[in-house]
Amino acid sequence: MDKEKIQSILHDVQNCSMSVDEAMLQLKMEPFEDLGFAKLDHHRGLRQGIAEVIYGAGKTTEQIAGISEAMLKAGQKNILITRLDKEKAEILSQTLPLHYDEMSRIGYLGELPEPDGTGTVLVATGGTSDMPVAEEAALTAEVLGNHVDRLYDVGVAGLHRLLAHLDEIMSAYVIVAVAGMEGALASVIGGLADCPVIAVPTSVGYGASFGGLSALLSMLNSCASGVSVVNIDNGFGAGYLASMINHMGGHK
Repeated sequence: MDKEKIQSILHDVQNCSMSVDEAMLQLKMEPFEDLGFAKLDHHRGLRQGIAEVIYGAGKTTEQIAGISEAMLKAGQKNILITRLDKEKAEILSQTLPLHYDEMSRIGYLGELPEPDGTGTVLVATGGTSDMPVAEEAALTAEVLGNHVDRLYDVGVAGLHRLLAHLDEIMSAYVIVAVAGMEGALASVIGGLADCPVIAVPTSVGYGASFGGLSALLSMLNSCASGVSVVNIDNGFGAGYLASMINHMGGHK
């Protein structure tokens, strides 16, 4: 149940078009819905400001469809599905109004909302190979109501590429820095920006990168202040956190 639904119930009680007992019944029934294979948390949007997100990997198309349909029935306008492969997306799109992005493996129901965050979320990558993770972060932030700018392939192997975009870096409200290899991009951006920087290590790299562990440890040991780190390839987590920061208010 979202805030608008709660407000509608309260207005109905205030206008005497709904009894207190009826309102209590609706509120009691709403916290979660048991679908058998999943317990859908309808109150997450009310508690956290963002509705439950469907993690697509490991779920069948029938399970994803069932959860989505229950969320739509409960009045959820935008539904985000992460780690959704192309084959499942094609099946789901036959019965649901699904938008799908193959690079980020993100699907969403409903239209992208008008941005209502404080400022701009900037998503930057060290290389082109980091784009799938970056797009997961960027599209997550867009579905959650943020204006997102993208700055791709600006890694430290050619630092002048990054320095040519200082205006975007300085004006961003929060920056997501996505990089594999040695993960140095986050430290460099952290030393330039006056906003929070969310570092995302990727599994991109040669043998000694250990599947992204090298970038993770580099980012955790960043000497730049104001840099936080999410898990390897966790673009969704970075986009979600960036949205939370961007909706806290305040001005640049």
